[in-house]
Amino acid sequence: MKKKTEVRLVPLAEDDREQFIKDNQWAFKYGATEEFGRRDDHFEEESEIISRSTIEESIDQGEAYRIVCDGVKAGGVIIRTEKDRGDLEILFVDPAAHSRGIGYAAWCEVEKLHPEVKVWETMTPYFETRNIHFYVNRCGFHIVEFFNSHHPDPNDPDLSEETDGDLADGMFRFEKRIK
Repeated sequence: MKKKTEVRLVPLAEDDREQFIKDNQWAFKYGATEEFGRRDDHFEEESEIISRSTIEESIDQGEAYRIVCDGVKAGGVIIRTEKDRGDLEILFVDPAAHSRGIGYAAWCEVEKLHPEVKVWETMTPYFETRNIHFYVNRCGFHIVEFFNSHHPDPNDPDLSEETDGDLADGMFRFEKRIK
């Protein structure tokens, strides 16, 4: 009989911050490499899909947790909440642990942490088909908007001025309404 996997969220320790950032960047880079191969131009900074500054800002402005599976670090999650609204800033699972239900179990733990949140929001690039499947088919999010060069995100002036990169290709905005 297969043992049930235990997934917990552990608040990010300061002495784990640097490794958390590196693990996050690796997970995002792995996804893009899987989708596009080694030659990819969807980077926020030199050879990184998600920049250090983006991750650091998310950590500093939100709640960061390590995803721990059976006692081993398996990813991370960063969220922000305000009253009955929540933003899933970042969720990543170590590529070596993909397809084991860890991301979904971590998401369920996030919802348990904040039962006051009635609407969760997140975004992902159009090319992250694995993420789109995960958010829509596993976690119950709905695609509510598609930002691109013809419909820029009004809440992100930096992206709305870009003519290349993720914006030109597109970013999906998702919502999950908790009943």
